[in-house]
Amino acid sequence: MDAFYIILTAFFIALSCGTLGTFLILRKMAMVGDAISHSVLPGIVIAFLISGSRNNIPMLIGAAAVGVITTVLIELLHKKARLQEDASIGVTFTWLFAIGVILISAFTGQVDLDQECVLYGEIAYVPLDLIVTDTGTILGPRPLWISGIMALIVLLVTRIGYKGFFITTFNPDYAKALGISTLIWHFVFMSLVSLTTVISFESVGAILVVALLIAPPATAYLLTGRLRRMLLYTAIISLLVSIGGYALASWLNGSIAGAMATVAGILFAGAYAVYKTKANRRTKVSFQKLPS
Repeated sequence: MDAFYIILTAFFIALSCGTLGTFLILRKMAMVGDAISHSVLPGIVIAFLISGSRNNIPMLIGAAAVGVITTVLIELLHKKARLQEDASIGVTFTWLFAIGVILISAFTGQVDLDQECVLYGEIAYVPLDLIVTDTGTILGPRPLWISGIMALIVLLVTRIGYKGFFITTFNPDYAKALGISTLIWHFVFMSLVSLTTVISFESVGAILVVALLIAPPATAYLLTGRLRRMLLYTAIISLLVSIGGYALASWLNGSIAGAMATVAGILFAGAYAVYKTKANRRTKVSFQKLPS
């Protein structure tokens, strides 16, 4: 049963991250997840200073708030300062991370407080974090419920706002001509990315979240040129990563998160091989059609 809980939690998080990661890749903002993982540190410290405890709930609220601020700052630097997207991401997360380090050294004293011990989880511990009612009924692991609800929210928002995400991703100028606010859609999307990423950190750990945010949609991107198919392929790949990663970890008796990230990389390599094979075939056909 523990294996089922771990695989299902991983799949829900992979589905959430992969769905949002699809649009991140198409918008050329794939490293936003990694930026958020570093920039949330000042939010964690401020939440600790206000609450006076290392309870997960205030830490997550503080981290999520700074995660949203991170996406806003990235957009402002890109639009107003006219920096390239990757430069905006690099400047924002290094600056915020540095502020977090200064706050820790200046105000927390000898308290063992950093984002690794407070926020980042480990997927192997999912079966241990159970929800138990006052009557003693076990409802299952808390991360499973959280990740399932989060996946449902992401899918619902994506379904309802599909046309808005689609047009603002592929043709923002046309969207503006139609009177669609690309800025509002951008911040709605990036806020969802930030919240999903931070909540996922607490359940399965930062490394796995970043891997799931990028690898499955990047793999699907090599297999199809249609957005709906890309989203479907991402969901299938997420399931394969969850099951295959756990099986690999069990076989090697190693890290589950590391094994899932490894399987994601293997699937990407396989998709790349298929992509190159098809590209070479198209090149040969085009040369054969040239007049002699």
